[in-house]
Amino acid sequence: MTLSKVRIEMARDAEFPEGSSRHGYEFVAPLDKKRHIDAKSWQANREKCRVKRFWEDEPDEIGHLVRKPGGSWAFHYDIHGDIDDDETGYRFGDHALTPGEYISIREHGEDLRTFRIVSVVPLDQPRR
Repeated sequence: MTLSKVRIEMARDAEFPEGSSRHGYEFVAPLDKKRHIDAKSWQANREKCRVKRFWEDEPDEIGHLVRKPGGSWAFHYDIHGDIDDDETGYRFGDHALTPGEYISIREHGEDLRTFRIVSVVPLDQPRR
């Protein structure tokens, strides 16, 4: 298991026909050799599994990667105490977090939006 920082950016959609590097998320997650989120390692490293939502013209939201009842993954923000405000990843547990692939998130209980995985960097990787 390796803790990795994952960056995802808005994929093309009706609102962003070219996608957007100014709208997305960076989060830390423990990944197994197949780049799936490792639930057992997450449990041991919960405090390190942080998320930052960046959205142009809005303040960043900071929180945690959490596991919901039933095994789904979500982003829970420190400023929101209500779990109804969590942003749920669509089948995060089934997807390999690999650059170039796409994942979806249901934002604050609203529409499902698609994001492109831009980078996955192990946190123990030396900086250049």
